[in-house]
Amino acid sequence: MIAARVSEHRLHRLRCPACAAETRAALPPEVPRGAFGPCLQAAVATLAVRNRVSRRDTTELLAELFGAQISSGSVDAIVQRTAWALGEPYEDLLAHVRAAPALNIDETGWRLRGGKRTLWGALTSRLAVFRIAPDRHRREAQALLGEGFAGIACSDRWWAYDYLAVERRQLCWAHLVRDLTAHSEGLGAQKQFGEAGLEISKRLFAAWGEFRADGDRACLLERLAPLQEELRALLEEAATKAARNRRHRTFARHLLKGWPALWTFASVPGVEPTNNHAERGLRGAVIYRKLSLGSQSEEGERTIERLLSASVTCRLQRRSLFAYLVDVLTAQARGDPVPLLS
Repeated sequence: MIAARVSEHRLHRLRCPACAAETRAALPPEVPRGAFGPCLQAAVATLAVRNRVSRRDTTELLAELFGAQISSGSVDAIVQRTAWALGEPYEDLLAHVRAAPALNIDETGWRLRGGKRTLWGALTSRLAVFRIAPDRHRREAQALLGEGFAGIACSDRWWAYDYLAVERRQLCWAHLVRDLTAHSEGLGAQKQFGEAGLEISKRLFAAWGEFRADGDRACLLERLAPLQEELRALLEEAATKAARNRRHRTFARHLLKGWPALWTFASVPGVEPTNNHAERGLRGAVIYRKLSLGSQSEEGERTIERLLSASVTCRLQRRSLFAYLVDVLTAQARGDPVPLLS
């Protein structure tokens, strides 16, 4: 009897416009229309990109810590919505990186449904932007840096960067040391060439260490002058047709061709002799790729581009990724301007 009356009352409320109007109210502007609030969504996205927690493990973790029952599909949807909310901050990061006076750039492998792709990263001291592209071709480097890039790019000696003038480049000395080490393990003249180059590199990094301690650029240039003379003589000797080993002869000629790009760091503030900054920025993405096997769709690629850019930028700025994502999602729910990272 009581159950019948309750059902009749519910049916009346559903059919009666007056009763229905009494029970409907607009949500507060800070409350999202979905089932999950900004803090939970930000936590899910942070776990995915910063801590590289799988979708299934995230559902278990949220249930244990917060008693939140969320499916793995909902976790994936939250990650995608968070990335969509980062659209404007991502474009702003891209514009600021392209306008930077100096940056580091590098690339690594990626996967799309098992197929080969390339993840490119461009970083300044405080900003990072990532882009997934079909390959490691020159056109993809240009697409990332933009046609109007007028800064200095520190990179390895991959040919895709050769379109940049040597005066606007800094070649990575860490990569150079690896190659010289390989030459030093050879025989005869190649071994001598590698060992001499490694000794010059050792003294160069010692001079750079002293500069980082005292900040005296004039003194740095003075310390590097004799090293430049020694390296130039070593390379010119190795580059002659009389050199028997074609491998280190070609290597020496290539370095002579890009000679100014070996020394940009000596005179331009903000430029370092290695590309370690970009390699460190890509390290987390490499681990993410190995755990997730890459992306399964083009939309997934856009998701990881934006989330990685926000994550690494927050780390460079020593700010909380979780707190930033909460601000982004809250602003989006209210219809306010989304906070930027630049």
